[in-house]
Amino acid sequence: MAALRVTERFAVGAALLAACVLAAAVPAQAQQPPPPMPPARIIVTGEGSVDAPADYAEINGGVTTSAKTAKEATDANSKLMTAVIAALRSDGIEAKDIQTSRFGIQATYAAPPPANETKLTGYSVSNHVTVKVRLLNQLSDILDSMVAAGANDVANMQFLHTDMSKELDQARAAAIADARRKAEIYAQAAGLKLGNVVWITEEPAYAASPQFAAVRFAAAAPVPIAPGEDTLRARITVGFDVAR
Repeated sequence: MAALRVTERFAVGAALLAACVLAAAVPAQAQQPPPPMPPARIIVTGEGSVDAPADYAEINGGVTTSAKTAKEATDANSKLMTAVIAALRSDGIEAKDIQTSRFGIQATYAAPPPANETKLTGYSVSNHVTVKVRLLNQLSDILDSMVAAGANDVANMQFLHTDMSKELDQARAAAIADARRKAEIYAQAAGLKLGNVVWITEEPAYAASPQFAAVRFAAAAPVPIAPGEDTLRARITVGFDVAR
């Protein structure tokens, strides 16, 4: 009986101790400050552009030939392509600026009449090179030379920039100015004071450069070419602090 009373007293004491600890812990937790709110932000998108002339061009073109056998088509194609490359070299194009971009041999078939099998009629061979033209004022003459030498298939032509990143720096600076202008308008309208820039992200830059679709050449009139200018664009997203 005495042992039972000791056990009961021990259980009551443990319960009271636990209650005291819990009661002491609750005020301590209640006194902790709330987590800080995230800093205020004004987030805007800025855009900038600059017009810049291309400083070189790339032509992708060559020769397509057809014959009854693959060897005949390949021999005819090789003869013409040798002449095309020689013409390019005569026009001052360096060997490093002429690169084979595509070579293929394809069987050709006649359209089968109803209930008949497809009939092999011959082979088609295509050989294309990519030519880098560094002097744009020679572009028209180079196209004429290629056609005169036997090129009958030009896949595309595009005007490019040697150092687009450097040219884009002006567009980037304009995009920053545009973002700040917008952020100041929002801050003033909301009765806030614009703070420092917290972060900047840039979308991939691009240039609207003309490209010419695939065409077959058969003629001899001088090819008129107008490089014009490309519009280089920069687009960024900027996060500003709000000053306290």
